[in-house]
Amino acid sequence: MTPRTWLYVPGDRPDRMAKALASAADAVILDLEDAVAPPAKQAARRAVLDALGALDAGRTAHVRINAPATPDGADDIALLAAAPSGLAGVRIPKCEHPAELRRAADALGVPVFPVLESALGVENAFVLATAHPLVAGISLGEADLSADLRVAGGDALAWPRSRVVVAARAAGLPSPPQSVWTAVRDLDGLRADTLAGRRAGFFGRSVIHPAQIPVVHEASAPDPDEVAWARDLMSRLAERGDPARRAAWIDSAGRFVDKAVVERAAWLLDAAASADSTAPPVKEGHR
Repeated sequence: MTPRTWLYVPGDRPDRMAKALASAADAVILDLEDAVAPPAKQAARRAVLDALGALDAGRTAHVRINAPATPDGADDIALLAAAPSGLAGVRIPKCEHPAELRRAADALGVPVFPVLESALGVENAFVLATAHPLVAGISLGEADLSADLRVAGGDALAWPRSRVVVAARAAGLPSPPQSVWTAVRDLDGLRADTLAGRRAGFFGRSVIHPAQIPVVHEASAPDPDEVAWARDLMSRLAERGDPARRAAWIDSAGRFVDKAVVERAAWLLDAAASADSTAPPVKEGHR
C-alpha cells in the first residue's frame, strides 16, 4: 500500500509519539530534526530508539534524521544503524549530493527517502532518486526550498514540484507525497491543495496534526467512477489473456486502450487499495 499520510511527530515527546503511532496515519515519522531543539537532540535519540523497540510485532515507523553532513546527522545515523527491526525507513533532509546520500544509505541499510530542500537539491533530483538501490522515494521540503529560492511559495514552486514528480517517476519510484500544509486549522485549504497536488502528480502528503489525516485520505482517494472503469478494464483484460496487455485495442464502449491506459488503470486500483485496506493492491505499472 502506498502511504497517503506521513505524520511527523517530535522525537523528544514520547507521549506524542505514542499517540501518533496509534493514529490513523499510514506512516509515522519520528522526527529528530526540525521538531527537536539542539539541546534535546540526545534525549530525542534515546526516546526514538525506545519507541522503535516498543513497537508491537508487525508495526513500523520511519525516522527523519538531521542532515548527514552535520554532527547531529552523523550521530543519528550511528544510532539508527543498529536500530530495532521496527525501523521502516529514514527520511534524509537537505539532500544535495549523491555521494553523501550513498554513504548514509550504506550505513543505515534500510529504505531512505531524500528530501530536497534547496535549489541544488532540486537540480539533482533525478541523480538523487537513482543514487542508491535503497532510495524508496523523494519529496520536497517546501519551507526551506522557498527560503533558498527567495520566493513566497505558491505558484513560485510550480516548477520544482513538477521537477520532483518527473524525477520520481523517471527513476521508477512512487509518485511523491506533497510537503506539509502548515495552516493546521485550515482544513478546507488543505483539501483543495491536496486535490490540486493529486492532479499535478503527487500522491498523499506529509502532515503535522492528526486532524489533517482524514482530509488527506479523502482527497487522495480516486474518483469512484474512474475506479469502476479501471476494475472493468482489468477484468476484461484478464479475460482476453496476457497478449492483450501488449497490444492496442478498442473496448466495449468504443474507447482506445493501449499499454499506457492499462498502466493508468492499474495505478488507479493501487490508489483505491490504499484508501481501502480490504482491497488487494495492483502491482503492475504503478511504479
